[in-house]
Amino acid sequence: MKSRIFLYLFVFSALVALYLGISGNRTVKTLEKQIIATEGKLSKLEDSLQQSQLQVLDMQYFSLKNNDDALAYYDHLGIQDPARYIADKLLETNEQEGDNPLVPYEGMQNSFKINKIKLLNHKWIIADFSDGKYWGELLINYELKDDLSVDFTLTDHLLYTRN
Repeated sequence: MKSRIFLYLFVFSALVALYLGISGNRTVKTLEKQIIATEGKLSKLEDSLQQSQLQVLDMQYFSLKNNDDALAYYDHLGIQDPARYIADKLLETNEQEGDNPLVPYEGMQNSFKINKIKLLNHKWIIADFSDGKYWGELLINYELKDDLSVDFTLTDHLLYTRN
């Protein structure tokens, strides 16, 4: 009788061990598939991130903030952020009543005001203007003087037509 109990215990423990081994093997295979799928997604995300970083670097190529040679032009003035300073001065031209004086068109819906500004280097700005319905772009020459005044000169402009 005692030997049968040990035999039954041995068979029962063997079945439990077999079940746990098969179940664990299935779990490991499932987790390996998940890891491989996650690694594939991670690889795609890394590629996407690298591509995004390259696009950002490409977009920042023509930018005063990333142009050390152009920024060196303003070192003697002691301005912390020349790009922000010049952009603020350009936006101050919007404060006049009516159209912005740098925009060579009369507003059709409202007054034309400058919305978006990108400083290309220490001499040129590209800006977007709009009256709420119509819009266009400006190419502006500027000069930051030693007394921190800024002279803006319109170089070229365009107004988009509505179709």
